[in-house]
Amino acid sequence: MDELDLKILKLLQENARYSYREIAKKLGVAVGTVYNRIKKLEDAGVIRGFCVDVDYEKLGFGLTAVIGIKARGKDIVRIERELSKSPRVMQVYDVTGEYDIIVVAKFKDRADMNKFVKWLLSLDGVEKTNTSVVMDIVKEKFALSLFTEE
Repeated sequence: MDELDLKILKLLQENARYSYREIAKKLGVAVGTVYNRIKKLEDAGVIRGFCVDVDYEKLGFGLTAVIGIKARGKDIVRIERELSKSPRVMQVYDVTGEYDIIVVAKFKDRADMNKFVKWLLSLDGVEKTNTSVVMDIVKEKFALSLFTEE
């Protein structure tokens, strides 16, 4: 991966709808070069897909929760896989520390979250949870700056 690949990725992070032609024009390279580079990045698994930056609150999902889960060691991977299937779950992290799993999920309201937490506690191997409700979203971006000078 070189600087051109990083510049292409940065543009796609800004706007995944940029056409090959728009990217090529911004970077001063041929359209074919952009196409080939993006294809190479997809084939290598660097680009896993293209997504839309959605304001979930405007879609009725105004409650975000960060949930720490303590689980039996032999059950952790299975629980993580089950959590990953939930439509409310945005991220699942296998972590070190007091909890084994951290989940970030979005809900319509307290009742929606309550139903999810009760389901979570019913999973075999879940020993304990700690749910923190997000009071204000200060930053919620899923694009990391690829250049150190930013």
